[in-house]
Amino acid sequence: MSYRPLSALGHCVPLLRAGLIAGIILAAVAYPIVAAAGIGAKVGAEFSEHRADLLRASLPAETSYVYAADGKTVLTMFYEEYRQYTKLKDIAPSMQQAMVAAEDSRFYQHRGVDPKGVVRAFVANSQSGGVSQGASTITMQYVRMALRDSATTPQEVQEATAQTSLRKVREMRLALDVEKQMSKEDILERYLNSAYFGHRAYGIYAAAQIFFSKKPKDLTPVESATLAGLVKSPSEYDPVTSDQQEALGRRNYVLERMGQLGYLSPEAAAQARTEPLRIDQSDPRNDCASIPQQHNSLGFACDYLKNWWSSQSAFGENRLERIDELRRGGYRIVLSIDPKIQEAAEKNIDAEGSTGSPFAHGLVVTEPGTGRVKAMAVNRKYSLDTSENPPTSNPEADPKVKANYPNTVAPLLGGGTLPGYQAGSTFKMFPMLAALDAGMPLSTSFNAPHRYRSEVYNGWSPSNASGAMSGTQTMWSGFGKSVNTYFVWLEEKVGADRAVRLAEQLGLRWRTDVDRDHASPEKAKTWGAFTLGVSDATPLELANAYGAIAADGRYCEAIPVLSITNRDGTPATYRTAGGLEREVAKPRCRQVVDAGAAQAATDAARCPTGDTPARGGCGGWSTADSVRGTVGRPVAGKTGTTDSTRSAWFVGYTPELAAASFISDPDNPFNAVGDGQSQRPIDAVAGTLRDALKGQPSRDFTPPPDRLVG
Repeated sequence: MSYRPLSALGHCVPLLRAGLIAGIILAAVAYPIVAAAGIGAKVGAEFSEHRADLLRASLPAETSYVYAADGKTVLTMFYEEYRQYTKLKDIAPSMQQAMVAAEDSRFYQHRGVDPKGVVRAFVANSQSGGVSQGASTITMQYVRMALRDSATTPQEVQEATAQTSLRKVREMRLALDVEKQMSKEDILERYLNSAYFGHRAYGIYAAAQIFFSKKPKDLTPVESATLAGLVKSPSEYDPVTSDQQEALGRRNYVLERMGQLGYLSPEAAAQARTEPLRIDQSDPRNDCASIPQQHNSLGFACDYLKNWWSSQSAFGENRLERIDELRRGGYRIVLSIDPKIQEAAEKNIDAEGSTGSPFAHGLVVTEPGTGRVKAMAVNRKYSLDTSENPPTSNPEADPKVKANYPNTVAPLLGGGTLPGYQAGSTFKMFPMLAALDAGMPLSTSFNAPHRYRSEVYNGWSPSNASGAMSGTQTMWSGFGKSVNTYFVWLEEKVGADRAVRLAEQLGLRWRTDVDRDHASPEKAKTWGAFTLGVSDATPLELANAYGAIAADGRYCEAIPVLSITNRDGTPATYRTAGGLEREVAKPRCRQVVDAGAAQAATDAARCPTGDTPARGGCGGWSTADSVRGTVGRPVAGKTGTTDSTRSAWFVGYTPELAAASFISDPDNPFNAVGDGQSQRPIDAVAGTLRDALKGQPSRDFTPPPDRLVG
């Protein structure tokens, strides 16, 4: 019997020890100087280091949204963590109450650290021999998430999440300081927007959407309790893939606590606990491949947006940083694709061939004077699933490679890494424009033979497509009939290097080793075949280059957006080399050639389309004389075919729009499309311009100045 008091005392020893430890921790928190020698000194230094960033800029990563041109239709999203920041006023009160009940019932009483909670946790953990309870308040959890979200190195992430006493004490000290700087409402708002609920749902907006397909303001108390219960262990209490009994039990615990805290009446809490778990799950779209099926063709425009974004210095130092910013920055992006023009492009591409053809047939429309991309259409489905694609048509390709039809995400229309397709005689525009810019008039004539030997280009001897092209030609007739020997001669006069540099100024890029070699400063002067379009180009490049001519020589960089807005509602901006701040989504234009030279080039470019130039004559026939009748208004342009008609092109423009269409086999450039298909790009461009401009008043081109007529 005499041993019983000692035994009872022995049972109290763990509790006394726990209380002593808790007291030490509380002392370290309340009186930092006590811990200055050792852990306190280290924590104090780190505290000073992190405090300013935490309090000033601890907003978490947010989802970026991509909208159609109407600014309302959501096409897709970009995110690493699906999250949309939501103000507390737009979150159901029951959700706020449920989170407090689940995670920190004394949230409104303590000042960042809950002494009672610390003691309770130490006692419980000491008795259990493990970690059965935590002492983290909502404020401390917010501090941890804010440090994690603001981390820029793996070491900082490790320090923010490591299970160490140092991290815990630092969180306590930061929590005390946060409570001095921010209201309880601000802390709860940021916590609700930072918490992870599972299924890639970061923050309450994503959680409400993913688990209940609704907005946070519309959550019921039962739904709020379900979500609040997830934060402790999203995988263990997952109501979708885990044991629903666990999720149900956790939800009912939160409802019970809400009743105990007075957020629900005892009757309402009891009734709520009898309800079954009801989940209305949705899977939020992410990236270009998840664009809805009815807008599938916009996947190619979305892909171009990503490639364009990755080249913009406003969003980071390199491609990886910029894409990361797209996925975390919370931007609101409105595409420049015009629904009417896109519909016209799709209709005219679909009318010319099915998705099951090895020949890709695509079309891009841009806006002269802004460079904005108005349509991107191709006879392909934008999809990552290539299982239904046939083997590649290229016998030299890896047998594991699949052809890019009918499904592909390859940037067939431009803006990516693919070099494009040989563009044929569409390149005749560049030496002609260079000659006009140098002051040579449209009437510049040459008796062009069927075959021409060039001494400038080391005896190279190109020929015309037919003997009917021989004879005296001017820029009007030479361009209208696409006379090779005339343009080789003209290129000699102005200099091939000048034509190459002008093409670069109009946005063309050389993506193959062969093209880069020929375009180099050392060799460009001897690149005689440049005028015949032996270089690769994309429809995006050619539409935009010809669009600059339609805009009287004013070139605007191709741009896929109408607007880009930061998460705070302000326009996204960048700084120019001169230090000026400009909006990223605004057109970036510069005068590349004299306006009169561009007007003169347009006058000659009316000849291929069957249109009538303002000042000269086309010589009786042209290569695409059906275009003017189809479009029904003034139109200019140029056809292009390569050797054996391996690819065929047409680029056409009015004062309002410029369009480029091609047909080629991207898998096997030696697979000739044949002369019988060369009309398809012509018809696609003509039909698209007609349909896109229907109902708009007809505008004429500005006639060329007298000095360039001759």
